[in-house]
Amino acid sequence: MNDGLQAFQMLLNGEPEVWEVVWLTMRVSGLATLLSVVFGIPIGFSLAVHHFPGKKSVVRLMNAGMGLPPVVVGLLVSLLLWRYGPLGDLGLMYSPSAMVLAQAIIATPIVAGFSFAALGSLNPKLRHQLLALGATSAQANWLLLKEARLGLTAAVMAGFGRVVSEVGASMMVGGNIKGQTRVLTTATVMEVGKGNYELALAFGAILLLLAYCIVALLTYLQNHEKREMI
Repeated sequence: MNDGLQAFQMLLNGEPEVWEVVWLTMRVSGLATLLSVVFGIPIGFSLAVHHFPGKKSVVRLMNAGMGLPPVVVGLLVSLLLWRYGPLGDLGLMYSPSAMVLAQAIIATPIVAGFSFAALGSLNPKLRHQLLALGATSAQANWLLLKEARLGLTAAVMAGFGRVVSEVGASMMVGGNIKGQTRVLTTATVMEVGKGNYELALAFGAILLLLAYCIVALLTYLQNHEKREMI
C-alpha cells in the first residue's frame, strides 16, 4: 500500500527521471509505430488487392510474423548493428534508433495482418467498379483505404500496443542506459530487480496510463468515423 502511495506521489511531483523515461518511451514507440504503419499498410494492401503466384505463402509468412518473439528480433538486430556486423559502422547499437528499428520489425507484420484483414473484408469487386466508373488506379486505391479506415485504425492500435509493452528486444539493442535508452518497460524490469518497488510501480502506472490515453484517442477517432458513416 505504501509503495502504491509513493508511486502516485512521484507522478504528481513530476520527478525528472520519471518524465525523462516517459518522453523517450513516447518517442521510441511513436516512431516505431509510424514505421510499422508506413511499411505494414502497403504490404497488407498489396496482399488484399493483388493476386500473384506464391501469395498464400507470403500470407502465411506474414501471419507467422505476427507472433515474432521479441528476443529473436533483438538478437537479429544486434547481429546487424554490432561493431563487426553489416551495419556496425553506423554506430547505432545501444541507441534509441536501434530500439525503434527492433520495435518496428516486431510491429510491421501485425499492422500488415490487420490491414490485410480490413481490406480483405471489402467487396472484392469494389476496386474494379471504381476503375470502371473512371477512377484512376491511385484514386481507386485511396477510396479503398478510406473505406477500410476503421479496420486500419485498429491495425495502428494493435501495432502501438505491441511496441509500447515490448521489453526483450529493447533491452537487447538499447541496453537500458540511464538518460539515453531507458524506457518504461526496461526501467520497470530494472527497478524490480533492484527492489525499488515504489519506482517500478510508478513506471508501471505511467505505462498503463500512456497506453490507455493513446488507445482511447484512437478509439474516439474510430467511433467518430463510425458515426459519420451512419
